Amino acid sequence: DIEQLLIRIDFQLRSLPKGGGNGDTTDKANRLRAGSQTVVSPITSGLRFETLDHDHSLCERVVINVSGTRFETQLRTLNTFSETLLGDPQKRIRYFDPTRNEYFFDRCRITFEAILYYYQSCGRLRRPGNVPLDVFVEEVKFFELGEYALEKLKSDEGFCAKEQDTRPLPENPLHKKLWLLFEHPESSQAARIVAITSVLVIIISIVIFCLETLPQYKHYKIFTTPDKKTKVIEDDTPTMSHPFFIIETICIIWFSFELLIRLIACPSKMEFIKDIMNTIDFMAIVPFFITLGTMFAEKEDETKKLVANEKQSQGMSLAILRVIRLVRVFRIFKLSRHSKGLQILGMTLKASLRELALLIFFLLIGVILFSSAVYYAEAGSEKSYFKSIPDAFWWAVVTMTTVGYGDMVPLGVWGK
Repeated sequence: DIEQLLIRIDFQLRSLPKGGGNGDTTDKANRLRAGSQTVVSPITSGLRFETLDHDHSLCERVVINVSGTRFETQLRTLNTFSETLLGDPQKRIRYFDPTRNEYFFDRCRITFEAILYYYQSCGRLRRPGNVPLDVFVEEVKFFELGEYALEKLKSDEGFCAKEQDTRPLPENPLHKKLWLLFEHPESSQAARIVAITSVLVIIISIVIFCLETLPQYKHYKIFTTPDKKTKVIEDDTPTMSHPFFIIETICIIWFSFELLIRLIACPSKMEFIKDIMNTIDFMAIVPFFITLGTMFAEKEDETKKLVANEKQSQGMSLAILRVIRLVRVFRIFKLSRHSKGLQILGMTLKASLRELALLIFFLLIGVILFSSAVYYAEAGSEKSYFKSIPDAFWWAVVTMTTVGYGDMVPLGVWGK
């Protein structure tokens, strides 16, 4: 282009020998202005000039002055990113100083080293440790490195991208309004009210989940066995008239309504199903319907449950029901949908999964080593608490984590 040609001509004209305005020198200058390189070769009859085609763009250098500090690089290095300020000739020509034959920028000198390295490394942007993040971001914006480089920088610095801005919205107008209402609390005042209502319902549900386990709120059933004995057992199946069950039913109605609306209005059903938060929402309401089905299916005589051959099946059914009801505790994770802090904590744990797995692995190694050591150290003691290496696992865990429960202690000299 014109800018490169002017720089090339100026550089080569400066290399011409001074004085001597003969025809050979004039011919050499004309050839240089034509964009060719001229060399002098000795001939027996005298000196003559020969022109050789050469691509100067491979070795042509550019001088960039940043607040008095001069940087020199090749032109093809800047052309790597042609849409940036330094890579676009039309943009950088505004900062060209023809007197000094250099580009001048009144910007941060320390920051420019990282900016220039971005071109030299084909896209690796690293902030210097002694430069504040806001200053570096301003320099990145000034030199127009692009949104991708800026987002990559923020990601490397630990900032989380806003997923809400990138997720698509439903095309149907009604679905779009419903989706914004239940999924984006910041979209409107009504959406904030829905979010606050959802948080209150979650809190009430968790409180009920805890209070119903108090002894004064538990249900007991009294039965008379065939051998005329009275049995009192705990009843894990609530009655429909109990206040806790009524409140729980209202909460489940809200959870089901909210989940159903979001499922209908979501832009992608598959992405909705894959979302872990939606899975938690579904698991939070399933125990209620299982319990409800158990209540309706319980039509047999309650005394039959105490027959000897059915006691074991009854105990197993109660255990399964309790495990299912335990799933209700996952409702507490529903609060993370409305809390940025919990979302950041979840992202932090997700980003640190490899380190956490490594920590658990080292803990497991320590548990096995110390369990084996204390077992063989206490093997000669008859009163030893460590009957096997797996029995010593618990002692090793509580000791390494500085809990010190005290239920298992070494008694021998070597064990201590």
